[in-house]
Amino acid sequence: MTTASYRSVFRPGLFAGQTIIVTGGGSGIGRCIAHELASLGAALALVGRKVEKLQAVQAEIGAAAPQVTVTIHSCDIRDESGVKQMIADVLASHGRIDGLVNNAGGQYPQPVRDITLKGWDAVVRNNLHGGFLVSREAYTQWMEGHGGAIVNIIADMWMGMPGMAHSGAARAGMLSFTETAACEWGHAGVRVNAVAPGFIASSGFDTYGPEMQAKFRSLMKTAPLQRYGTEAEISSAVVYLLSEGAAYITGSFIRVDGGVPNARQTWKLEEHSRSRPYEGFPLAKMPECLKPGAD
Repeated sequence: MTTASYRSVFRPGLFAGQTIIVTGGGSGIGRCIAHELASLGAALALVGRKVEKLQAVQAEIGAAAPQVTVTIHSCDIRDESGVKQMIADVLASHGRIDGLVNNAGGQYPQPVRDITLKGWDAVVRNNLHGGFLVSREAYTQWMEGHGGAIVNIIADMWMGMPGMAHSGAARAGMLSFTETAACEWGHAGVRVNAVAPGFIASSGFDTYGPEMQAKFRSLMKTAPLQRYGTEAEISSAVVYLLSEGAAYITGSFIRVDGGVPNARQTWKLEEHSRSRPYEGFPLAKMPECLKPGAD
């Protein structure tokens, strides 16, 4: 296990004395966000369904930033009573909640005609209902009286999300929720924003089937920057929106997508390799399906 420190673009101790919840903190982007926040002094409450994954990240952070308090909380964010108890447990452990990153989510590829109601409901509950429940409870149980910052992870769902209509609908709903909550909760000193990742190379790629993995190997050519994004590039945007540097930003979102929505059929993208990724996370690994020879 490496103990290399996270190379954040932000100053040391930026979140000292603060507690931040990261849902879906046991893998992928959530794991990366947790490491960066810990490197900046934040105490963390990692939330997820699989305790083993959360424990692994807790151990990683313990090795890299032993001075940071990290608690783990097993919770299905789709379960209202479970979410209420999870927030109460975080408060019992930390005594405060300064930030929340609604990162947990999931989807699977399928054309609209083949999506069952059960499948639709599962994805929408995961990507929309869960974020709402965690946000509401963090607000009512703590932030309403003390302020705070919430960042919701959505997606590149502009102009639709063919092949994943259930996820696109849920993510679009989460953006609308972000904008509404920012208005309703501003009086309490609570900021609510979102980050919209595009094609980000993370361990999640390897959870898809062979057909989708083959598609992943060509998708980066549809981006003006001609590459995949890194988990650290998403984390940087999240951390910025949580920080005091974003104190006048609420109800907004940051696209981190290499310019994919700006590509047009009327413009041929030139192939290049001039865009250099930010790779601040020393534990990041390239997905197996993107490694040379994977096809």
